[in-house]
Amino acid sequence: MQKKESVLTIILAAGKGSRMKGFERNKTCLSLLESYEYPMIVEIVKNSPPGKKIIVVSYKKEDVISATSQIKDITYCEQPELNGTGGAILACSAAIEKSAESNLLITMGDVPLVKRTTYLALLRGLEENDMMVLGFESLHKKQYGLLELDGKRVKKIVEWSIWKDFSEQKKRSLRICNSGIYAIQKEVLLKYIPELSRRPHIVVKERDGVLKEIKEFFLTDLVEYLYRDGLKVGYSLADEAELMGVDDPDALFQARKIFISKRG
Repeated sequence: MQKKESVLTIILAAGKGSRMKGFERNKTCLSLLESYEYPMIVEIVKNSPPGKKIIVVSYKKEDVISATSQIKDITYCEQPELNGTGGAILACSAAIEKSAESNLLITMGDVPLVKRTTYLALLRGLEENDMMVLGFESLHKKQYGLLELDGKRVKKIVEWSIWKDFSEQKKRSLRICNSGIYAIQKEVLLKYIPELSRRPHIVVKERDGVLKEIKEFFLTDLVEYLYRDGLKVGYSLADEAELMGVDDPDALFQARKIFISKRG
């Protein structure tokens, strides 16, 4: 990795957070403190590496903009439709291309416990790799994507819809879970954006109470494209609790406990 200031951080904050019942604002604006308002997306921006930020918005975008409006060097890119993590990157591809930074960090707006040192360790992997995946080991793999490795390289990320039907032996061999956080060289990402845009997945999701087939773009596909073409995708590991996503009330309760305990 080059200089710290060469990092562009992209924060994905467009989703609805449908499992956070009773909260009508954008999920990333949930407070990490009960005593006063402290949106978790502010903590994520604070912990991200030095440099410019892009926040991808859509649902209740005004909440996100209001929560972060006092922070410098933020650009907002709107994702026209909720069509996956790859769709979020496609939505801000023009802003990425215009940026002066040579390395990118891609993280999410609901992972407030990730430390800056963890992000920096992931970015250091770009000294020897074209892309890096942040992973963790867990006794309960739940429905996480899992890293399929070729030595020290990541060959692909296998989604739960696929690996759930694997043999028990095969499941045990896939020991590292995907956090959804990545680092990638800008020139590499821009090279593969056209292929990503041409290869959507057809998935069935509920929209307004109706099951519909929709096109989604998976950011995880980049791993497979790079490996296929002989580029290097590495990984680094962090603690599972640090990478916890706040996607339901129980997770919010746990995140608040951890956050408060670390504040002393």
